[in-house]
Amino acid sequence: MSGSFNVVIPARYGSSRLPGKPLAEIGGEPMIVRVAERAARAGAEEIVVATDDERVLAAVEARGFNARMTRPDHPSGSDRVMEVAQSLGWPDDTVVINVQGDEPLIPPTVIRQVAGMLFEDPEVGVATLCDPILSLDEVFDPNVVKVVRNIDGFALYFSRAPIPYARDRFGGLDPGTGAGAVAEPGSWYRHIGVYGYRVGTLRRFVDLPVGRLERLESLEQLRLLERGIGIRVAEAVAEVPGGVDTQADLARVRLAFGHGQ
Repeated sequence: MSGSFNVVIPARYGSSRLPGKPLAEIGGEPMIVRVAERAARAGAEEIVVATDDERVLAAVEARGFNARMTRPDHPSGSDRVMEVAQSLGWPDDTVVINVQGDEPLIPPTVIRQVAGMLFEDPEVGVATLCDPILSLDEVFDPNVVKVVRNIDGFALYFSRAPIPYARDRFGGLDPGTGAGAVAEPGSWYRHIGVYGYRVGTLRRFVDLPVGRLERLESLEQLRLLERGIGIRVAEAVAEVPGGVDTQADLARVRLAFGHGQ
């Protein structure tokens, strides 16, 4: 990979399932600091935590990382990232990686991978990752976002539905009954929610109105596809553990850090 990149980590304080999530303690540090540490290990030139809460700002700055207050009414993390890019005057060709603030176990190698996808092809404005789905329960789980790619590695569609739909196999299947492992590995892929943008493409994205498909699926990346903006999708070079949405997730991550993560 050649070229420098920046990382912005959106960190909204409020969470319906886990209030104050960015400050949840993991191995003696707030979760948001753990995410910033991962970004630093990835080699980002500039790392900025974009938050809507003074407590998060203070915790991040106390550990030596940069943080900025952003508007509290942003509809998505992408809008928060754009506010940071604009306020810091990053040029349109700047590569910025949007790393979720609840991913304290994200491997630094995949952050570098996403940046590298943009450096490899100057025509690509958006890049993201996926990994194989090995359980049919996950294929049918609406909380697991599926992605289908074309032969050139660009997204055809993202959905909460079981796409592609195996007509002959799924016809008589009752989802959610322990359907077991997939019989055709490599047919279904889970979208991993780390995005790389060129700032110019990100600006175009946040300026667009919410799309019809985006509203139906509650998936903001569909706004890009509806407007014909390509999203490059590669299989992650390292396993990306799930993020923190619940107390059970938090316990899992704390256990991982207890084992030297």
